[in-house]
Amino acid sequence: MRCCFTTIGITLIVLTIGNVTHAKELAGTRPNIILVMTDDQGKGDLSCLGNEVLRTPNLDRFYSMSTRFTEFHVSPTCAPTRSAIMSGRHEFRNGVTHTIKERERMALSTTTMPQLLRKAGYQTGIFGKWHLGDEDAYQPYNRGFSEVFIHGAGGIGQAYEGSCADFPPNRTDKYFDIVALHNDTIKQTKGFCTDVFFQAALGWIKQQHESETPFFAYISTNAPHGPMIAPEKSKKRFLELGYDANTAGRYGMIENIDDNFGLLVKKLDQWKAWENTLVIFMTDNGQAGSRAKLNGKPVRLHTAGFKTGKGSPYEGGTHVPAFWRWKGVLGEGVDISALTAHVDLIKTFTQLAGAKLPEDIQAIDGRSMLPLLANPKAAWKDRNLFVHQGRWEKGGDPNGSKFKNCAVRNTRWRFVNNKELYDISVDPYEKTDVSADHPEVIAMFRKAYDTWWAETVPFMVNEDAPYAPHQPQAVRYEKQLAERGIPAWEPPTL
Repeated sequence: MRCCFTTIGITLIVLTIGNVTHAKELAGTRPNIILVMTDDQGKGDLSCLGNEVLRTPNLDRFYSMSTRFTEFHVSPTCAPTRSAIMSGRHEFRNGVTHTIKERERMALSTTTMPQLLRKAGYQTGIFGKWHLGDEDAYQPYNRGFSEVFIHGAGGIGQAYEGSCADFPPNRTDKYFDIVALHNDTIKQTKGFCTDVFFQAALGWIKQQHESETPFFAYISTNAPHGPMIAPEKSKKRFLELGYDANTAGRYGMIENIDDNFGLLVKKLDQWKAWENTLVIFMTDNGQAGSRAKLNGKPVRLHTAGFKTGKGSPYEGGTHVPAFWRWKGVLGEGVDISALTAHVDLIKTFTQLAGAKLPEDIQAIDGRSMLPLLANPKAAWKDRNLFVHQGRWEKGGDPNGSKFKNCAVRNTRWRFVNNKELYDISVDPYEKTDVSADHPEVIAMFRKAYDTWWAETVPFMVNEDAPYAPHQPQAVRYEKQLAERGIPAWEPPTL
């Protein structure tokens, strides 16, 4: 039995979809939450959103059954987005201004979403990529996760100066037969990494389902992040079509993700778990890579219309897919156009879970999405979302990069690099700069951005952090290898 209560108020919902009316009290209903977030996959990387080369039938079907947030935004790169999801505030306010250089570490003063969910009685699991600090204090088991199954650094096999580095064996055996940290023990896996992460997640989800324990499962794949490596069967079709090896590897990774997402859906069907489970699919930033070669000739890949992708302050850098399914509660095939973002997840999830936000929690930039889940046409106050690529040189003055690769987005406008203005309501792909026609809008955005920047710079706590003298995951690996070896990971029975 699941108890349905809340410490933050009850929301009565009357949701009308077609001829069906659902009355639901969402706040405090304590659904299981499964958040699947892929790495570097953009809106152009799904056949349901117009890609005619890829085949993603499972995600396409999920899309058709989902409530879709069509104006959902994240950060331009990966660690920043993960930090904003975990904290509910802009990544710079957690000290995350880069993906490496000790500036990917989420400030230890930050209270995280999984910490709050655990206090509310949830089990919390992460499977795949963490990328918010490899030193022990920053690891997910010290940031609220009760189950941990991850690789290190920002990608499998990556190693940079300082603490951001994966386990040594993964630097040669990339993506296949990796070693992964399972709670307090590094284990040797067998098979392709995405398959392994989904297997680990599903085994854990099955345990929680059978014990009737509410859970939050965060399945954060490293794919389709480079290097572009995929199982032979997944990339074979693209090579036969004449695509270059890099594109075949990337597209193969995406189709492999689709296969695994299909397995997730199949198991939730089999376990009859849908009615009390919210499943979300999203990506961590815009599409990485739009250029390819087809039969030796340069071609541009499908980008869903965006002119840029990952790392960009334009729409293509932050505008990502967000498909939500909760059977019997959320409408199927429903689009919600309100301007929403990754910073909204913490209030949404904790309100669903009946988790109380402590009085001393960091100031949260996001808001609860429950009103929109209740009524897709609910009033939604306009807002400013602040975007910055970060990544200035270590030891540099952030103020010198204040206007470099930055943007402010509200419902209608996107103001880019302190000079360009686009009317997204009529120009969603930013073809026409209308800054000369709207000086009052530019003045409004400049004032808001100046205030935000001045308030944010003091929170950039990692800027002067010295490089760590060692790579924590390498030290952990060598120590365990010497003391007790590296045991094999046993895939769970599903």
